Amino acid sequence: MTRPREGTGIPTPLLVPAGLGIAFLVLPVVGLLVRAPWSDLAPQLTAPGVGDALRLSLLSATVATLLSLLMGVPLAWVLARSRIRGRSVLRALVTVPLVLPPVVGGVALFLVLGRQGLLGRWLFEQFDITIPFTTTAVVIAETFVAMPFLVISVEGALRAADARFEDVAATLGADRWTTFRRVTLPLVAPGVAAGAVLCWARALGEFGATITFAGNFPGTTQTMPLAVYLALQRDPEAALVLSLVLLAVSLATLLLLRDRWLGRSGAPVA
Repeated sequence: MTRPREGTGIPTPLLVPAGLGIAFLVLPVVGLLVRAPWSDLAPQLTAPGVGDALRLSLLSATVATLLSLLMGVPLAWVLARSRIRGRSVLRALVTVPLVLPPVVGGVALFLVLGRQGLLGRWLFEQFDITIPFTTTAVVIAETFVAMPFLVISVEGALRAADARFEDVAATLGADRWTTFRRVTLPLVAPGVAAGAVLCWARALGEFGATITFAGNFPGTTQTMPLAVYLALQRDPEAALVLSLVLLAVSLATLLLLRDRWLGRSGAPVA
């Protein structure tokens, strides 16, 4: 019987693979920090196009998160509390973007919203609206990829919440909508907040679906991940600086989740 290593509580055979796992995940970040051109940080950040890419990334990720909240919270409630048939199938469909290659997601969006798409053709013919290769396309691509993170977090919070409070509200005469607003939402607020932050972070880092469906046009559709990809081909130091910005945002997001919401919500982060 293997005894835990004294002082750590970790079984000895687990220490080596755990250490290798830590090194595998941490060393690339360390390499980015070590190789970053710290002396040229300010000039690189003020270079033309960087500010536009950062502003577009923050704006599109925020709008995508708001859309995800608007659609994802009701969807999570349907998955967690309703009795409709086919919930397992619906859950599988909702989580498809989590495992679908983002480029494939971009192609799928084209087939629906492109000028010859299922819905895009009607929008173009009736209203002269073209969605691909616009800022709207960026928001749609990010919402498509990021919303499942919110749905999973909120559904987990709903399943963990005590439904007896809702039952009491119903016995006191509250209708379902009032119960949802006044009882359910406050109960799962930490899960909603955690899901929203995860959704925002995923939207901020979205690349594949965005470049496929929205393109890479500076000032219009070029987000920070796309700017990193473009800079890596012509100016590696600029790519390192832009990567540092995204790394800082990602770390801040994780710290915010851990300290404020994630530890309290009990919601899964898958």
